[in-house]
Amino acid sequence: MKFNKFTIALSAAALTTLSACAESEQEAQEDLVEQQYEAQEDVLEEQADLAEAQGDEVQEEVLDEQADAMGEAGDAAEDVVDAQAQ
Repeated sequence: MKFNKFTIALSAAALTTLSACAESEQEAQEDLVEQQYEAQEDVLEEQADLAEAQGDEVQEEVLDEQADAMGEAGDAAEDVVDAQAQ
């Protein structure tokens, strides 16, 4: 199933907004950052799976690397939000 990035970002923002009601602002920001990057990572992983199913190994590897980079960027961004709060 394909989702565009805008839909995923909106969904993540809505979920974060709902969960933020019971959390501190810092926790809500960390959750938002984490969910946005995880959503992007998931989309890339699904695209890689599709490329693999279609026999496009080069595209699969490229997408897997992008998904890994997105996961690492998410961790780094979450760390930045955490550091700014301190």
